[in-house]
Formats: sequence, C-alpha cells, structure tokens
Amino acid sequence: MSLAKSIREGNRLALARLLTQVENGTAEGRECLNELFPYTGNAHLIGVTGSPGSGKSTLVNCLAFLFRHPPEGEPPRQVAVVAVDPTSPFSGGAILGDRLRMRDLAGDAGVFIRSMASRGSLGGLATTTADIVQVFDAAGYEVIFIETVGAGQAEVDIARLAHTTIVVESPGTGDEVQAIKAGILEIADILVINKADLPMVENTERALRSIFNWDMEDPTHHHPDEPSNVKVSRVTKGWQVPILKTVATDNEGIQPVYQAISQHLQYLYQSQEWLRREHIRLQSMLDLLIQNTLLERWQKSISTETYQKVLNNLVSRQISPYHALQILLDGDLS
Repeated sequence: MSLAKSIREGNRLALARLLTQVENGTAEGRECLNELFPYTGNAHLIGVTGSPGSGKSTLVNCLAFLFRHPPEGEPPRQVAVVAVDPTSPFSGGAILGDRLRMRDLAGDAGVFIRSMASRGSLGGLATTTADIVQVFDAAGYEVIFIETVGAGQAEVDIARLAHTTIVVESPGTGDEVQAIKAGILEIADILVINKADLPMVENTERALRSIFNWDMEDPTHHHPDEPSNVKVSRVTKGWQVPILKTVATDNEGIQPVYQAISQHLQYLYQSQEWLRREHIRLQSMLDLLIQNTLLERWQKSISTETYQKVLNNLVSRQISPYHALQILLDGDLS
C-alpha cells in the first residue's frame, strides 16, 4: 500500500513518516504531496500569531480541546496543530516548547501535534509549513491550527496561509504604541488579549479598539511593502474584528473565541471570501516554489570558484552588489 493511501485511511505512523519526509524535502515526500493534493482544500486553517510570551500555545491548547469537546449539539472535529518553534542553536531542530504547553491534548487520537523548526525562515513560518498543512488536510483533519514562532510585528506570512488569523496580544507589552504601526495587527480576523488578569489590560483594550475602529474606515488599507497582486490585509467589509479577552492558563474566555472562529468561518463561506483566500494561499505557494526552484537551478549553473571570485570583488569594493548580480546572471567575468 502506498504511503499516501495509508494516510488517507488514517494510519498515524504513515502520517508521521510523511511529515518527516516533507519537512526534509525528499523526493518521496514531493511525490506523496502530488498524490494527495486532489484531496486537500477542505480543512479550516486557523493561524495563531503574536509576540513571544503572549500565551499562543496555551490558547491553542484550550481551543483545540474545545474543538474536540464542543458544546452540546456540535460534533467533535479532528484537529491538527502545527507549531513552528525557533530553531535550536545546538541541534538545528525545534525546541519543542510549544508541545510542552499542550499536554491536555496528549493521548487523544483525534489530535495530531507536529512541532517543526523555523530553520532560519523569516515571517514566523518554516519553508515547508504549507506542505505540512497540506498533508494534514488530505489526511482528513478538519481544523488545523498553525502557530507561528512569535517574531513580532513583521510576522505576517501566516495571513497568506490561514483562512482565519488570530492575533494574540497581552497587556503591558507596549501595544499602546505598537497598535498604530502597520504590520501584524492588520492581518487579524480575531484579536485576543490574553493574560487579561494582568494590570493595564483596560489600556491595551482601549488602544486596540481605537485603532480597529479607525482601520475599519478604509477596508482597502494594506501594508505599504505588500505586493499589490497578493494582499495581506483583510477585507473588513461584512466582518468586524472582535477583540476578546482571555486568561488561557485558567481556561477563561475561551468559549467566545471558539464562537468567533465559527462565526468567521460562516462569514468566509457566505461572502465568497473563502475562495479569495484559497486563491491567495495557492498563489503564494506557487510563487515560493518558483523562487526556490529558480534559485536552486541558478546555483547549480554557477561554479563555486566563480561565485567566490565575484564575492571577493564585492567585499573589496571593486564592484557594487548590483554589478555583482549582473555579472553572475550574465556569466561575464571579464
């Protein structure tokens, strides 16, 4: 039986094996991704991002548990969690701190947690995060949480991957100033102020509500560095970003966040926004694959000696970076 077929039949060992293959970029992993792709596009992808220490992992733990044990009348959902951890400076792997905070989910056959190292990638995700999510989607997981590293204001790549983006803030971290900056808050579909039992929570909530009321006036507002053909910002018409307070360590305020996620999913379907975000997600994946493949092919076409010679000339200020680029692209070393 093929690895892809085993995954479709619910084999967790086969799933774990493929996740490793995909993360390592093996030929077998790519072949399985090709085979599984027709079965994707069904899962609700929920991104969870925010500054380090805001309690993202604890919040994901509570939300995933609630999806597995929903209110009466709602069916439990199969849940996968992709936790992108900072790269270990010693082993190069994930530190796995996020998994330690999700012990409530241990032993549940309907939950699969995968920690992966960022491996130096910027934007809060690893280069293979989208592929890992695709595997979970094809394996039948209905809800997939994607928790980012927690790099701060520049961590907006999750908006191109997730259908629903939750931005987690906490009191006393300077958000009264950060709230007026272009960046991570602009991508929020749901804003959660965690650790709401701490002082200054009212100030943080007041600042965030003021900026979101202002931002609603211009639904086309987007980050100035964002390509016009792939918008990061959310179309706010028909959806007002809720600002919710939680104390995830005590499981307080989780139910309203769960309800907001369900309401946003309903909005995505009714407004056709789901299709738009799927288009953006797949376009981003394709663009990244093109970039990586072209770079790999170019690197194979240039010898190490040639590259080093151009680099040495650049370091000695004999040529400029743009001149070096032109030389390497043209192959003219004269």
